[in-house]
Amino acid sequence: MLRGLPSTASLARFCQKLNRLKPLEESTMETSLRRCLSTLDLTLLGVGGMVGSGLYVLTGTVAKQMAGPAVLLSFAVAAVASLLSALCYAEFGARLPRTGSAYLFTYVSMGELWAFLIGWNVLLEYLIGGAAVARAWSGYLDAMFNHRIHNFTEAYVGTWQVPLLAHYPDFLAAGIIILASVFISCGARVSSWLNHTFSVVSLVIILFIIILGFILARPHNWSAEEGGFAPFGFSGIMAGTATCFYAFVGFDVIAASSEEARNPKQAVPVAITISLGLAAGAYILVSTVLTLMVPWHSLDPDSALADAFYRRGYSWAGFIVAAGSICAMNTVLLSSLFSLPRIVYAMAVDGLFFQVFAQVHPRTQVPMAGILVFGGLMTCLALLLDLEALVQFLSIGTLLAYTFVATSIIVLRFQRTPPSSSSGPASPDPSVKEYHSFSDHIQLVGTEQDLAPEPGQLRPALRPYLGFLGRYSPGAAVAWALGILVASAITLACVLVFGDSALHLPYGGYILLLLLSSVMFLFSLLILGAHQQRRQQDTFQIPMVPLTPALSILLNICLMLKLSYLTWLRFSIWLLIGLAVYFGYGIWHSKENQRELPELTTTRYVVFPSTNLEETVQTVQPPSQLPSQEPSPPVRESSWRPAHACSALTPPPQEP
Repeated sequence: MLRGLPSTASLARFCQKLNRLKPLEESTMETSLRRCLSTLDLTLLGVGGMVGSGLYVLTGTVAKQMAGPAVLLSFAVAAVASLLSALCYAEFGARLPRTGSAYLFTYVSMGELWAFLIGWNVLLEYLIGGAAVARAWSGYLDAMFNHRIHNFTEAYVGTWQVPLLAHYPDFLAAGIIILASVFISCGARVSSWLNHTFSVVSLVIILFIIILGFILARPHNWSAEEGGFAPFGFSGIMAGTATCFYAFVGFDVIAASSEEARNPKQAVPVAITISLGLAAGAYILVSTVLTLMVPWHSLDPDSALADAFYRRGYSWAGFIVAAGSICAMNTVLLSSLFSLPRIVYAMAVDGLFFQVFAQVHPRTQVPMAGILVFGGLMTCLALLLDLEALVQFLSIGTLLAYTFVATSIIVLRFQRTPPSSSSGPASPDPSVKEYHSFSDHIQLVGTEQDLAPEPGQLRPALRPYLGFLGRYSPGAAVAWALGILVASAITLACVLVFGDSALHLPYGGYILLLLLSSVMFLFSLLILGAHQQRRQQDTFQIPMVPLTPALSILLNICLMLKLSYLTWLRFSIWLLIGLAVYFGYGIWHSKENQRELPELTTTRYVVFPSTNLEETVQTVQPPSQLPSQEPSPPVRESSWRPAHACSALTPPPQEP
């Protein structure tokens, strides 16, 4: 080994640090936050996070430029695709009712470094998302007053032409973020009540739009004379689906709020399912009445709903539509500000982020430091920056989080159940089996495998047919199959997105690569399905694992590959900044790192020379491993000594 280079053992320990897992705690209901949110609270939080300005802008844009009246099919397919990711969040939220969402789910299954990077990206997603919604809210309100606010700011403050900066400071957007942060800091009950108010008003206005829209509907607008129902064909519907998918981003706020839910095991899956169904119904019905009121090719992409009512002679309805859009954007902003400090709090509690963000206000029981700091950062973004170039960060960060959560579901299902530890010698846990020797351990493991195979082992019914898989250690075949699944999903997504033209492949090579990646994807699914999964009766579990999360992984990778290379470049720069934060602070202050230090010292003993070999063996062995024999001469006190005070947990042999 060359001097100055790290040894193989040190590199192995370093890699273990990066991939260490957060243990699944038994007492997951204990928290320093206040559990006060009901199923209705979580449902309205989810609806508020999904039904935002996209309902008033996205429907017209997709209908006119991508799908025509078939935009309702685009929303329907996007809702089904979003359901794949939502179910993964629902299972994790019910299983781990702690704040942290995708960050926590990745930490308990994939490893510490991956969890930090996911949390780091989610932070940026909420920051930019909240600032963008605030600027859209400001622009919409300014348009209602004939741009008087804009003109006043330019006249008395001025404009600037600086890259990445807005043309003028948006004081209205900054003010709404500050006001929302004040309400969020008052506690979960106050922010939930405010979200209730805006969500109910928004849903009532959406119901008004649907009813009046069906009254004014003209089926002729879907006829062949106007271009037909699907003027852009199947490809247009799929292109619209890729855009409509982002309309359903926001249900993760429910999982992020599970630590403040009263009954998270039941409330989280129900709230995610109902909120996604309500959002899908709203998008599908609004897009239906929009294309029935006026021809799809004459829609105004910027204000489709208000313009449609104006053209049908109901200009007064445009003010109701404007009020509904402002209420909807308020709920999205509240969702971002509600989730952001809680993600920071979860990372700080685990030691991966600065400890000041782990403090909770004693009266309101909210992470006040996170609200102040990141609310201030969001205010600065909305006030000064041009967010149009940064909005695509929302897409890549969200899709990456969805991909890791879906992968974590597969990992968690095939993970072996961690052994329970007894609370003390006086109250041992009957579920913990004590093995007195190595042969007893092998015998009991073999018996348990015959009776009830553990997760990650080959199913007993398939052992006669897939015996070659049984030769591997439990979990090894699953790990290889999962790696092949992700690699084949990336390859298949590249083939589907870029096609033979972008990859510069001959047609035969393109077909061969498509078939090969598809076969490997299906083969890995079959290998995973042949192994035993972890089953829990008391919590929600998604059906058809590993198929459901695998389809979610494939879909998310396809959507990520459709983003521009500039988005990937900016994303890489943000990742490098996150790696600097992790290796500079997080890896050293992690709770798992602090937990490893005493564990290393408890198992290290210093053995001093003894009079004979028999005495040395007695010195190293703990009392439970000593063979039964006649009393021997007293062992000298200096022959056994722990290297650390914590080693006293394993007592030295007692003198007879």
